[in-house]
Parts: sequence; C-alpha cells; structure tokens
Amino acid sequence: AARVGSLKRGDEVGPGGMMDAPLGEARARHGGQLPAGTKGVLGALNDPVVGRALQLLHAEPARRWTADALAREAGSSRTVLGERFNALLGKPPIEYLTSWRIQLAADRLRNSSDSISRIALDYGYESEPAFNRAFKRVTGMTPGRWRDGGGDSPPNMPLYFKEPLGPPPSA
Repeated sequence: AARVGSLKRGDEVGPGGMMDAPLGEARARHGGQLPAGTKGVLGALNDPVVGRALQLLHAEPARRWTADALAREAGSSRTVLGERFNALLGKPPIEYLTSWRIQLAADRLRNSSDSISRIALDYGYESEPAFNRAFKRVTGMTPGRWRDGGGDSPPNMPLYFKEPLGPPPSA
C-alpha cells in the first residue's frame, strides 16, 4: 500500500491490501491495462481523477473529507469529480466514502473486540449515535446486531449490504 504523500496513479491502497487482490488480478488479466469503459472500482481506478480520489479516500477514510477538498486534492473541479464518480461508481464521492467507512467498520466489528464507540471514532464519526444511524442506513442493521452475527447469520458472515458499494457488474 502507498503512503498518502506518495500516491500516484496506479498505486494500490487500502487497509490490509483490501484492494490489492482484485486490482492485481485485473492488471494480470488485461496486461496491466483495463479495457476502456470498465465501470466499478476497477474502472474508477483507471480514471486519473476518480482513481486519485479513491486512493485518497481509501488512504484516509476517517478524514473529514468534503467534496471540494477531495476534488482539489484529486486535481479536479467538484463538478467534474462528481460527474465522473457517479458515472463509474453510481454514487457521489462522499456517499461512496460513507459506504467504505461502514465496510471497514463492519469488518472490524466482526474481527475485533474494540468498542462500537472506538470503531465509530476511528472511522470518522463524531459520536456513536451518528455511526449507528449511518451503519443501519447502509447495512440495514445496527452495529451491535452486525457484531452478533445479524440474528441467525454466522459470526463470520461476509459483508452483505442493503445497498451495494457500487453498481452491479454488467452482464
């Protein structure tokens, strides 16, 4: 994974290399180049503006990002970043960031004994109630229920969300 100060197009980022495997597989399959028109996270990483924005969001998910600050650091206008982000990922950058934070938090809820409050703070939420609302909006359940296995679900249930993190792959 790259450090924030040294990010450049094509760098792989993410806690524990969460993006390394799919990106590496896609690069291997396509000789280092993704086909034009590729959508989803891999297509977005191939876009110089959206790819840079994703790298920044994945490197610092707890940061208090605004659309303006993200666009500025990605070398774009807010309008262009928003349009390209929506076209490739089906949602605006800050909504994507919320989904990414919740995915990280959901994994940590299942795989650590850290308090919900600690996890909320570590992923950029100012309070546990704010985190609980965001978590339930994205996953359809509270963080505590998720941690307990979502009712009848096994504790090691993979991450399933009420709303997908990006558009479904085209058939």
